[in-house]
Amino acid sequence: RICSASRGELGLLSILRKLKSTPDQEVRILLLGLDNGGKTTLLKQLASEDISHITPTQGFNIKSVQSQGFKLNVWDIGGQRKIRPYWRNYFENTDVLIYVIDSADRKRFEETGQELAELLDEEKLSGVPVLIFANKQDLLTAAPASEIAEGLNLHTIRDRMWQIQSCSALTGEGIQEGMNWVCKSVNSKKK
Repeated sequence: RICSASRGELGLLSILRKLKSTPDQEVRILLLGLDNGGKTTLLKQLASEDISHITPTQGFNIKSVQSQGFKLNVWDIGGQRKIRPYWRNYFENTDVLIYVIDSADRKRFEETGQELAELLDEEKLSGVPVLIFANKQDLLTAAPASEIAEGLNLHTIRDRMWQIQSCSALTGEGIQEGMNWVCKSVNSKKK
């Protein structure tokens, strides 16, 4: 694995450069998923921050990066059951939904599938492109992205662009590919 070498390319700034075709736009990314899925680790990876001490998110983290006329706002909202009802307060003006799944936590696939299905039914998120990160692929017990896609019936999504991407927020693997897709989908949506 040569992750550390390409780590600099991972960050939010390289994403912003890709979005550059339409200047002065804000891109609002909503980062959701069940608790312990790896959302905060993913966000810190994107912001090139230290990931060695991460505690469960009680409220939300927001990272805004400004560069070359772009503002990328990433909202990472806690996934504990008691927090999830508040997710809807953040739906307005979302450009892309990133949904993070712990691929190794098979006992919660049904729960995570239900939450995702509810999000896809939300009026305020209708048509919003969704990227599903099948996280924790560095664990031997992780289900492959294809199995997760099958289990969540992703192939039935017809009303928006979607993508499932294997990744490991810990090693950084797969994150860049997912974010490249995010950039493409935002650009094609803005046209």
